[in-house]
Amino acid sequence: VQLVESGGGLVQPGGSLRLSCAASGFTFSNYVMSWYRQAPGKERELVAAITSGSEISAGEMTNYADSVKGRFSISRDNAKNTVYLQMNSLKPEDTAVYYCNAASPLLGDYWGQGTQVTVSS
Repeated sequence: VQLVESGGGLVQPGGSLRLSCAASGFTFSNYVMSWYRQAPGKERELVAAITSGSEISAGEMTNYADSVKGRFSISRDNAKNTVYLQMNSLKPEDTAVYYCNAASPLLGDYWGQGTQVTVSS
């Protein structure tokens, strides 16, 4: 099982970045995919999550931390086994290591190694 994040880097306040997380070794479409972040000295926090889309009820659903609503957007491509996080209007307080997570209540969960995002002028 592998989750490989990419797309992090240094960006100025107000800028944008798009993170990608490529998954392999498990049935991607069966998992809820999430992005978490951890800033120095702080606990890891949920940034955004997207359901698998395989539920009968209503396609994919998303959830965002209040601090990123309206600025970040999570999406997934089940054909490519990839989840994305589009981050716009970045702020210095968004600086953190961003982690990809795959979770299933029956199958367990997996973590990527993280990618650094630094927002600074």
